[in-house]
Amino acid sequence: MDARDILIEFFYPDLCRAAAAMLRAENDVSLSSGDLVHEIILKLVGQDILSIADRAHFLALASRMMRNALIDHVRAKRSNKRSHHKVELLTNIPDAVQMDVEDLVAAMDRLAQIDAERAHIVEMRYFGGMAIKDIAIVLDISESTVKRRWEAARLWLFDALEQASA
Repeated sequence: MDARDILIEFFYPDLCRAAAAMLRAENDVSLSSGDLVHEIILKLVGQDILSIADRAHFLALASRMMRNALIDHVRAKRSNKRSHHKVELLTNIPDAVQMDVEDLVAAMDRLAQIDAERAHIVEMRYFGGMAIKDIAIVLDISESTVKRRWEAARLWLFDALEQASA
């Protein structure tokens, strides 16, 4: 068993929890949390160099990979001419309506152009289910700063998605 296998075995429960949290509110998504985790593991194993500083950095990388895998899954499913199911995500924003994952990604891309760090916080927190303290470690900022930026990013995204749906 090499170091990569040990690393994956160690983080497997965290990956399962993050994938389950991400997919919990999904409607009409044929991707299971196990499928998502195994897809991420295959991508990690396929990388020639895997340099991870600590647990928080590993989870941040996995968050980004899970987000991308979910988006790829949704886009592939939408390109299927036989069925067109809308995939919606729930946020933790009060009074927010369910939203389309592609609308969320478009809004996050706009947020990243304005403030890449806030977009990265959303990615780690929302798609990866990471704790505030782990995000603070990855970004090397205080937990209170992460909380403030998370709240600001959530409100910005809520406003952007409301404008897009109007």
